[in-house]
Amino acid sequence: MRIFAYSLRPYDELPCLEALSHELGFEYGWTADYPTPENAGLAAGADGVTIITNPMPRELLATYHELGVRGLATRSIGYEHIDLAAARELGVRVGHASYPPEGVADYAIMLMLMALRKVKLVCRHAAAQDFTLEGKLGRSLAGCTVGVVGTGAIGSCVVRQLTGFGCRVLACDPFPCAELAGLAAYVTLPELLAASDVVTLHAPGLPENRHMIGAGELALMKEDAVLVNAARGSLVDTAALLDALESGRLGAAALDTIEHEAGLYYLDRSRDVLPNRDRAALMALPNVIVTPHMAFYTAESVEGMVRSNVEALLAFAAGAETPHEVR
Repeated sequence: MRIFAYSLRPYDELPCLEALSHELGFEYGWTADYPTPENAGLAAGADGVTIITNPMPRELLATYHELGVRGLATRSIGYEHIDLAAARELGVRVGHASYPPEGVADYAIMLMLMALRKVKLVCRHAAAQDFTLEGKLGRSLAGCTVGVVGTGAIGSCVVRQLTGFGCRVLACDPFPCAELAGLAAYVTLPELLAASDVVTLHAPGLPENRHMIGAGELALMKEDAVLVNAARGSLVDTAALLDALESGRLGAAALDTIEHEAGLYYLDRSRDVLPNRDRAALMALPNVIVTPHMAFYTAESVEGMVRSNVEALLAFAAGAETPHEVR
């Protein structure tokens, strides 16, 4: 069994892959580059390929299929960057990652606290040796109503962790989680938006969820409310969000992911003119925090992502079932 890994980070993912190769008994090759038609040949002879969040269109999938690759796994929970219909037609099984939910949940709550305490503004002023208090009055999370949109593994973890802060928690999900009974009250999305001081998004990036937070939804929110997104950038209509922020209709936003971020994150783009004006506009606002899609980034999550991909590819090669397969 041989696996080839693309976009592999040598400083954290490679040691995990090396350790797993000894534990589970497989050979591997790797590159730090994203998969392209030009470097597809690196995977020749491999039974399976593991990637990150780079686009995998039909043409590229067909190239790997011609090389004999019958299994593809992405080191991310989301898999919307893969043309699943094409993969199924080609007979390429697709897997995705799983990892402990605590890392993203911790990060989402950190973003809430940073936004409520105006940490970006405080740090900007402190760097300029402006140590005044005016305009920096924060709010306590304990006194807030927090609305959690999406109560899958990560959203449910957020709810459980928020109970320690003593705040009121509302939740919205088409499939309520029975385990959260007594911890959160399930309401409709409009009810949640109208009642919450903080709204945190943990819904999947499905087509039907695109722009689930748009102009109409933002208009329902409190004027001093905080919007947190540590899920998928496609959930929020960025143009509508900018309008709400610039008009003072929304208090603040803390975003680990935004629209049109492909080709930006996990790369050194410090010398480039970035083709993302919305990101530049968001970054310029003192009440908006933008981080580079790294809520997942803990040692536990990285090990889980690599391990789940390897387990999926080994199962594909053996013709076996695996919970990591995209159905």
